[in-house]
Formats: sequence, structure tokens, C-alpha cells
Amino acid sequence: MRIEPFILQGRHVRLEPLDLRHVKALTAASAEDSELYRWSAVPVGGDAVQSYVESALTARAAGTTVPFATVRLADGRTIGSTRYFDLEWWCWPGGQARRSRTAPDACEIGYTWLAASAIRSAINTEAKLLMLTHAFETWGMVRVCLHTDERNARSRAAMERMGARFEGILRSHRLAADSIPRNSARYSIVADEWPEVKRALAAKLRD
Repeated sequence: MRIEPFILQGRHVRLEPLDLRHVKALTAASAEDSELYRWSAVPVGGDAVQSYVESALTARAAGTTVPFATVRLADGRTIGSTRYFDLEWWCWPGGQARRSRTAPDACEIGYTWLAASAIRSAINTEAKLLMLTHAFETWGMVRVCLHTDERNARSRAAMERMGARFEGILRSHRLAADSIPRNSARYSIVADEWPEVKRALAAKLRD
């Protein structure tokens, strides 16, 4: 089921529906320091970014993803991208959905990257807070999971700081940025944990 695009906005960041008009700004963003993306499949160069956005829009039309451009409110600059994907609508007992099928039961948050100038700022923390709040409080999700390359220590540390729980390693799970089958470190947050995770993320933003 396709979910209509929507905007999430906080004090520092706006997550707006990804569109081809973001290609130029995203090309500039990923060009700031490509060394940041050793373990992440981040598009570098105009053709790669164009293909990346087109692929995301195709997946959105198919109902499997909700992609965003990440916009820094301080200067209005597009400085990265993120998305919900692997949206799941579960079949509950009796063949009935737990609620309206306009809202998925679980998903993954990923394809997240930022320009070098946005690293170690409030941007990623607030973006995750916005996305998780929507997932658990608007959609009423049961779980949200996140994966990263087992070798990506920076990404794994960020997931742990936000309160996601480590579930284990999925072997040869996806194709890595260096074009080999990667082992993925799997993390998740479930609905019962969300209130505490939310308090912790809000505290990080205040700090």
C-alpha cells in the first residue's frame, strides 16, 4: 500500500519528500567528504545521485519506502537523505489488520547519510526523533529496526546512543558499499521501549 508523502519538521531539521529537484543539492552534499561513506552506499556525483533519487521514487510508487531529503533549517540547505523502508503490514488473527491498513506495523529506518558539515550536530538526533515519533505515535508501529555494516563503528555507536538494542549479526545480509556481501549489525526499538528512547533523544537535543 502506497503512503502519501508528508513532511516532518523540528527546530533544526525538516524532512521533506525526496524529489528530483533535490539532485543538485544532494550532489553537493555528498561531495563534501566522500571518505565519510566508506561503509555506506552513498551516491557521489551527479549521475549517481540522479539514479539514487529515481530508484527511491520508484520504490515509493511501489509502496515499499518513504524517502526524505534532509534540510537544515538554519540555512535551508539540503544536506542529506533518509527513509522508512521495508514497510510491513502484518496479517493478524482472523485475517484482520490490527487497525486501518493505511498504517504499517513495522519498518526499517535507513539509507541515512549527511554531508560532512552536518556530522556531530543536532540534525541526525532530531531527524531520528521525528521519524521514530511518527512511526510509533502516528502509525502505531510495533517495531522499528536499523541495520548497518558490521564494520561501521561510527554508525553502530550512533544506533546504540539513540537507545536501539543490538539483536545480532546477519551474515552476508546485503551488498556492502565496497561491493562484497556484508555482515549487517541489526538493531531495533519496540513499542514498549519507545517512551524511554524518546526521553533520551529529547534530552540529547536539549544538551
